[in-house]
Amino acid sequence: MPRVEKEEIIRALRSKGLRVTPQRFAVYANLLARRDHPTAEQILKQLNQEVPTLSQATVYLTLQTLSEVGLIREVLLEQGVCRYDANMAPHHHFVCTSCGQIIDIPWDCLGPINLSSLPSGFQVERYEVTLYGKCNQCGDREERSQT
Repeated sequence: MPRVEKEEIIRALRSKGLRVTPQRFAVYANLLARRDHPTAEQILKQLNQEVPTLSQATVYLTLQTLSEVGLIREVLLEQGVCRYDANMAPHHHFVCTSCGQIIDIPWDCLGPINLSSLPSGFQVERYEVTLYGKCNQCGDREERSQT
């Protein structure tokens, strides 16, 4: 994701009716700068390396607030692990089964899914696809080790 300017972050928070606190700013800016779909613990650890003043409760509450107003979303790709994503554009995910890396896949990379054969009465509001396999780095590494 491109680097987001301070004023844009402030504008985004205010547009959702949120007060711009240092904690909200730090958590949201951190997520906007990342592509790795971090957990709350990973965000806390990175932010506290820079300025060790955030508590775990503050990070969780901030993530919940940002999610509720639609600035970020929770990504549940593995049981019991909640990750966060500031990319709100429709997209899919690829999870590397070797290294665990999570990669955004543009929506247009996959064709439309035929939902007409779903049982009667199902009303799909949205969907996303999660692909599992080996990323190009792990696939290359595996090929080199086999030769």
